[in-house]
Order: sequence, then structure tokens, then C-alpha cells
Amino acid sequence: MAFKVLINGFKGRMGQAIASACENVGAEFVGCDIGDKPEDFIKDCDVVIDFSFRDVTPPLAKLCAENGKPLIIGTTGHTPEQRAEILECTKKIPIVWAGNYSVGVNLLNYLTRIASRILNDSYDVEIVEMHHRLKKDAPSGTAEKLKAIVCEERKVGEESVCYGRKGLVGERPKGEIGVHALRGGSVVGDHTVMFATDGERVELVHKASDRKVFATGAVRAAMWVGDKPAGLYGMEDVLNFK
Repeated sequence: MAFKVLINGFKGRMGQAIASACENVGAEFVGCDIGDKPEDFIKDCDVVIDFSFRDVTPPLAKLCAENGKPLIIGTTGHTPEQRAEILECTKKIPIVWAGNYSVGVNLLNYLTRIASRILNDSYDVEIVEMHHRLKKDAPSGTAEKLKAIVCEERKVGEESVCYGRKGLVGERPKGEIGVHALRGGSVVGDHTVMFATDGERVELVHKASDRKVFATGAVRAAMWVGDKPAGLYGMEDVLNFK
């Protein structure tokens, strides 16, 4: 029996890219979009991939949990309350949740963790992301993940993060982590993590030029998650980063 994927958000740009990625690996898929009911399709699929809207994710996660179907989440910008609802479902099903499914971006996450361990707070950290003009949330889920990695490795919290700057802000405080969101044109996704100190600067950069890299990663996660126990997973688990 062929592996079948339910694509929620099928008519969107990512939904179409995921459909193509499924075809490339010989997986079947069924599309679900606005006006469709996921419950009409879910019993006949092996895994669900959601690239729709943040408000859709919690009820979809509950539906997956009720039906024992693994879920791949690609939506971003969830509220703390929505996140809590989704995480509750990981007690019943495996969920892969990533802000970015590109293999290259997940390598960027891994390298950012290593750099954050080696370069102490004498290195100022700035995270810059740029996306197309139609993106609704900011910072991007990928930038949020990069920020979380730096905070975790430096053992600091949200109080150390500065989202953009305006006016007479004074000297940059030691240990501050800058996060900046740029929007324009049709940019698929650029992310830079900068470690700057006196005399040198280290930059880790990833630029995506085609959404198929995200779709390919999402389908890879869907094919990986099927036999995993209930719980929360990231692309670092899919890619077996140690």
C-alpha cells in the first residue's frame, strides 16, 4: 500500500510544493484547503502535513491525536495558548514541529549552537532575516529558533533580546541579542547569524531561492515520523544531528 500524505493548506504555495515533493518520492497525497474538512480525509492517510494558518493548527493537532495520525507542522506565529494546545497532543501522537524544514537551515541551527558555545558574550549576536512582502508574522519561525538556540547556549532569557532599534538607544548592552525582520519583493527566505567582536566577525548565512527545499524536508520528515513514539520532534531528530 502506498504511503499517503494529507496536505493541509494544499492550494497555497507551500502546499503545491509539497505535492510535487510527494510525487518525486512516489508518495500519494490528498489535498485539503479552505472549505474542506480534514476529518473527511484523515482516516485514509498515514501522516498529515500542515502549512496553512496558525489558528488551524491546534484543532488539526487534536483531530490527528484522536485518529492516531502523526503530524508535521510548518506553520509559525502561534500564540503561547495555541502552542500549549498543540503540545498537549504530543502525549498521544508524534509531532515534528519546525520553523523551517530546509536541510540547509537546520544545519545553520546546528552550526549556530556550536558557535554560541565557543564564542562567549564578548561576541555581540545579531540575527537578521528577510522574507517576501506577503509574509504575515515576524520574526520568522527560523529566526525565532536561532534566537532560542543562542539564548539556550548562553543561558539567558527573553530579557536579553532586542527586536529592532529606534531612536537614541545608547550603547549596545553586553550580552544583548539583536533580532531584525526585513520584508520585500519575492524573497523566499534569507537568514544570517552574526557574531561580532573587536577585530573580527563570524557570519553564518543561509539563503533559500526555491520553496522546494522546504517541501522536500517536510516530506522527508513525514516519511521518518511514521514509526516513532508519541512526542515532540524537530528536524534535528529527522536529520540525526548529535
